[in-house]
Amino acid sequence: MGEFWGAAFGFPAALFSAALVVVVVFWLLVLVGAAEHSAFDGDVRGGAFGVGGVPVTVSVSLLTAIAWFTSLAGCVLVRRSGASGSLRAALGGGVLAAALVTGWVAARLLVRCLRRLLPDHPPPSRLDFIGLTCTIRTGSVSAVFGQAEVAAPDGSTALVQVRQSGTDPLRLGSTGLLYAFDDDGEFFWVAPYDPALDPRARA
Repeated sequence: MGEFWGAAFGFPAALFSAALVVVVVFWLLVLVGAAEHSAFDGDVRGGAFGVGGVPVTVSVSLLTAIAWFTSLAGCVLVRRSGASGSLRAALGGGVLAAALVTGWVAARLLVRCLRRLLPDHPPPSRLDFIGLTCTIRTGSVSAVFGQAEVAAPDGSTALVQVRQSGTDPLRLGSTGLLYAFDDDGEFFWVAPYDPALDPRARA
């Protein structure tokens, strides 16, 4: 254990040991809900270093952990080599450079694998249907009942609950425009279709 602690708090592993403590504390805060895992995404752009596509905190955590392990192993090897003071300092600088390069390369490879598991776009939301036209699938639509079929931008279709205010209800097969979503009732407000209001017609 003495050799481990000596290497962990020796140069250059001590630099990464301090960074690793910060990383561990941050993820503990995330676990208890005191911090967001994507808290720094707007401040730092990981894509500039080839580690984009995942939250910056994930990229930095991977790089820090790998660099710490590499520097720790390098420090142990340097200590066991029996090198003199000046040579040990030079070897320490080499270990630092090797740890940074290894951490960056390994983190980049791991991030590339993670990007394949994470979606490129956020999952579709019911709010994406607002502003789209729909086809009524029930006999009529009222303030308490109605269903309609709507096509999502990706071409998929969904059957949604719709409600209408007014005295001229939409009928089966007619076209309506979804203009609002009621969070409490989980339904869309629909109005008679007017081609001038269709955002896709103006595109």
